Amino acid sequence: MPVPLPSSPPPRVSLTSRLRALWPTPHTIDAREKWRACCGAALGILLVAVAAAFWLEGAPASQYSLLAVALVAPLGASAVLVFALPSSPLAQPWSVLGGNTLSTLVGIACVKWVPDATLAAALAVSLALAVMFALRCLHPPGGAAALLMVLIGCDRFEFALSPVLIDSALLVVAGLIYNNLTRRPWPHVQKPATTNTTSRFSNADMDAALAHYNQVLDVSRDDLHALLEQAEASAYQRKMGELRCADVMSTQPISARQEMPLRAAWALMRKHKIKALPVIDRQNHLMGIVTVADFMQQIDLDAHEGVGWHLRALLRHSRKDQPANIVGQIMTRSVRVASFDRLLIDLVPVFSENGHRHIPIIDAERRLVGIITQSDLIKALYAAVRA
Repeated sequence: MPVPLPSSPPPRVSLTSRLRALWPTPHTIDAREKWRACCGAALGILLVAVAAAFWLEGAPASQYSLLAVALVAPLGASAVLVFALPSSPLAQPWSVLGGNTLSTLVGIACVKWVPDATLAAALAVSLALAVMFALRCLHPPGGAAALLMVLIGCDRFEFALSPVLIDSALLVVAGLIYNNLTRRPWPHVQKPATTNTTSRFSNADMDAALAHYNQVLDVSRDDLHALLEQAEASAYQRKMGELRCADVMSTQPISARQEMPLRAAWALMRKHKIKALPVIDRQNHLMGIVTVADFMQQIDLDAHEGVGWHLRALLRHSRKDQPANIVGQIMTRSVRVASFDRLLIDLVPVFSENGHRHIPIIDAERRLVGIITQSDLIKALYAAVRA
């Protein structure tokens, strides 16, 4: 009977490595964004403090004790969210107003009706969290507001209106002005659900992933979706590397001149089984493009004779002495083109979102040097993914 080999012991992890793993990763924002958030928090709290000093002017107390009455400590945490994380669901106006005010009411209720201070503190935070979940106003400073009411023994419900609600409203006003002036749109409005045909994952896929994760995310659904799409685009860019149009284009494409009869152009397209002909001049400069759709636009699709009959009639009467029946008459002159040295990844949205099927490739002198079709792009993407 074979004797099983002893399993190797798990590798030992040093204490230094364990402690290093607990150290947070660096923030991905630059210094300018950090200063923007810091200045916004300062201006927001300054606005609330100035308003509080104006209301309590002349009261018989020191300046610091006045602020202690008019300001609530959780407002500082609210300022961090509003100005440093303006796109977070936890930092939206309803979260600030509802989270702080409703949690304050919960804390005051616990002070009035729970005689034991220890139990009141625990119930205040947990019940405030339950209320914020139920009313979709989850706001971490709300938990601090509820606990603060127990710590100071506040049993007056009007405290939730003034100063808590008023302070929160002033902070929201400051956030509205400052964030939008510094190009951070706030509040972060949720976009209506749309069917995304360009992304590899749908809204249903996003719902399934969020349901499986089953935790609160401090990022909006729209931002999460945008980040995933940007990561997907970066992955394509990395896999495709420096692949450019010249690397995948069809060289020496079949082309036509403006004076070519429609019959000859149609025969050329049928012979080579293509659906578009770039139109060039004698110096090979791109002048336009003629497609099957251009031919279809010249016939009456509502007539009872049918498409085939009208198309044959159009081609039958195409002669060189009839300018209206040459390629230059029906071609599309406004053509979407790409330079031969352009990154291929840049053409993905052109094909997928704008409905293009053929992209002529030109050089610096606007001379036709190739053409890229949807098939060429798909082949290149498939090869890049497999690499």
